[in-house]
Amino acid sequence: MTVIVGVDGAGRTHRLDELATAAPGKSVRVSAAVPTAELVARLESAAAGSLVLVDDAHRLDAERLRILVAAARAGQPMAIARRPTLATPELAELDEAVARSGSVEQLVPLDAAAVAGLVRTVLGKPGSAEVVDAVLTGSAGLPAIAAAIATAVAVGPASPVSQVLVARIQRRLAMVDPAVGRLARVQALRLELTDDVLAAAAGLTVAELAAHQRELRDAGLLVPGGEQLVPAVAEAILAELPPAERRRTHDAVANALLAGGADSLVAAEQLRAAGARTAVAGQLYRAAGATVRFIDPEAALAWFEDAVDAGADPVDLLADRAEAAALAGMRVELDGPARGGADLARLALVAGAVAAHDGRADRASQELLDAGPPGPLLAVPALVGTGRAEQAGAIVGKGTDPDAGPLALRRLAGAVLAGLDPVAAVPLLIEAVDAAEHGPPAVVLPDTAHALGAVIAVTAGDASTAEHLLTRALATGAGGPAGADRHRLLLAWVRMRAGRYDTAQAELRRVAGQPLSGRDRILAAAIAAGIARRSGDIARLRDTWSGVEQVLARRTVELFQLEAVEELVVAAARLRQRQRIAPVLDQLAAIVDQLGRPPAWSVTLGWVTFAVALAGADDTAAVNEPAIAAASELAQLAGLEAAGARQQAQCQAAGCWVEVLRGHIDADAVLAATEALLAAQLPWEASRLAGQAAIRTADPATARRLLERARELSVAEPMPDARAEIAAAGLSEREVEVAKLVLAGRTHKEIGAQLYIAPKTVEHHVARIRTKLGAGSRAEFVAALRAALAADQPGEL
Repeated sequence: MTVIVGVDGAGRTHRLDELATAAPGKSVRVSAAVPTAELVARLESAAAGSLVLVDDAHRLDAERLRILVAAARAGQPMAIARRPTLATPELAELDEAVARSGSVEQLVPLDAAAVAGLVRTVLGKPGSAEVVDAVLTGSAGLPAIAAAIATAVAVGPASPVSQVLVARIQRRLAMVDPAVGRLARVQALRLELTDDVLAAAAGLTVAELAAHQRELRDAGLLVPGGEQLVPAVAEAILAELPPAERRRTHDAVANALLAGGADSLVAAEQLRAAGARTAVAGQLYRAAGATVRFIDPEAALAWFEDAVDAGADPVDLLADRAEAAALAGMRVELDGPARGGADLARLALVAGAVAAHDGRADRASQELLDAGPPGPLLAVPALVGTGRAEQAGAIVGKGTDPDAGPLALRRLAGAVLAGLDPVAAVPLLIEAVDAAEHGPPAVVLPDTAHALGAVIAVTAGDASTAEHLLTRALATGAGGPAGADRHRLLLAWVRMRAGRYDTAQAELRRVAGQPLSGRDRILAAAIAAGIARRSGDIARLRDTWSGVEQVLARRTVELFQLEAVEELVVAAARLRQRQRIAPVLDQLAAIVDQLGRPPAWSVTLGWVTFAVALAGADDTAAVNEPAIAAASELAQLAGLEAAGARQQAQCQAAGCWVEVLRGHIDADAVLAATEALLAAQLPWEASRLAGQAAIRTADPATARRLLERARELSVAEPMPDARAEIAAAGLSEREVEVAKLVLAGRTHKEIGAQLYIAPKTVEHHVARIRTKLGAGSRAEFVAALRAALAADQPGEL
């Protein structure tokens, strides 16, 4: 007596055949195709001890099952095969009668070895490991499905989904309730759906769902022990599903997800996985994009593309896509028809933000002022930056009204207006950053609170706060991918100004190759120019200037670019391009004048003017009247009460520089000024002051004292790539510095001024370098230097 239990296709009939072969004598076979009278006749004519084989016992009606129960209880040897579900009392009685004096065999899925044997039988040769694995995975180990897949492999790779399997599935689904077929089609999408959503999509109640899934399991369509369709079964169902029916199934799932309150992103991911391209799916794709556009704008753009592919009108998505593209740092499409006032207002806000990103503050402020709330609040940084503080103040004065915009934007506007006094503004900007992180406004920002806070903090002489704010911005993803590039550039700029050249260069490399906005191109060029100027790399300085000259020619600079622009205008002066920067300096001066000459920014502008004058002349010139005049004017601002410690240090240094340029060297005063500059995060400027004083004093002891201080200040951190170059050709660090400046076109006198050593000492360094490189003639020396240091600008040797 044996009960064989297994789903359809698990091998029940095959197992009965094995039992028949092993049984002594002739066996008697019974199935649903045998009528009642024939069944009785076969049982009566069976020889004593003959084995009765009952296939698909679950398909027999009650009368025939009762006849078999009586025979089993009378001692008739019997083996029955059935599905796992005992659907009727009569089937349960037969099962009990047979199992009582026998055993129950539970058919299990084939393992890899068994599948390999099956494949060998079907193909007539061993299958590869890849084929065996594909058959095992696709069939979930169910023999009938595995054989159908192997048959398709035997036909050839050009064959479609196994037609044997498709036909088998069609037969199975034709024999069940239509609701079971609907459930199978939904499950064929292979989505992770909750029971209520799955039931709703199939048009069932949750109570009906369990019974219909049991039917699918017994039919051998579900993965053994699981709730998902066998992979090959799902593929077969979808392969024969007409496009219209597939769309209806997708819409049924979408509507069920929406009705069930599913998260739009989760629902959209489910439909995307199913390849849904219907109107309802398009709505969900758009909703998913809207959900993530300020968190992951690149992902949002992909969702919007899916929505269009699913039939959504691109016009309806214009504002969505514009916001996401701006945040991702991609080209923004602002032209074209938009639907409704809300979309037009959103597009106006994006246009203003994009103009700000491009460095066009005037245009940005106008676009934002015309956009309606929160446009005016967003316009405040551009208004202040272009000298219209009074107009910005009127907007900030209304900032207590929640209708004006989110709290984060109200706080930022007030903090930026207060930025005319950078020291006082820093705490307010930190509060604005806190508010932005706690409740990020759902708009594209012209600039982030973190970036504006960092710029103003640097002007206040607080580089540590600037770096902290920028690090927070990168950690929180403020401003999206485009914001990340800006924050990295600002971080590089802060570090470069503080003398941390290696880390500045590292941040600059991280944005290399990225498409930068006009504003950030100026910033990147300022960093590159600053590093080149501090390392005496004239070739790089020239390349940097030529790359950014046309951007500056637009004359669209604003107040908060003042310190970054300093590096570029000083570079231009160093390259004898003062006529190209005069309009830029005039524009910045006009902005400061329009703002009422706030002390901190007046000093900062004066420092830029002085730096330009200083760079435009030979460091060792006897008299530099333009620099003396600029420094004298700057020194007179020292008494301004609202100027911060940084500006006071610059004024103190300017006064000292006037005396140095006139040849009056007071070592104690110079050293005090360098200490003040160092405290204000201006180490390179401090080193330069000490160096210039050293080469102008006639007292050797004073010169040595000042040179030593200049060298201490200049080695806060090596220049980028210096460590790798020090080993080139066995040169010392100082020899590498000299070699680079020689190839950059600098004279011995200029090299001495740059490195704070005498021209004669430079001459000795050049001689030692020539010896180490084994160069005889001047041409050989230049070629050897180029090979060792990969430079290409020969200078005076």
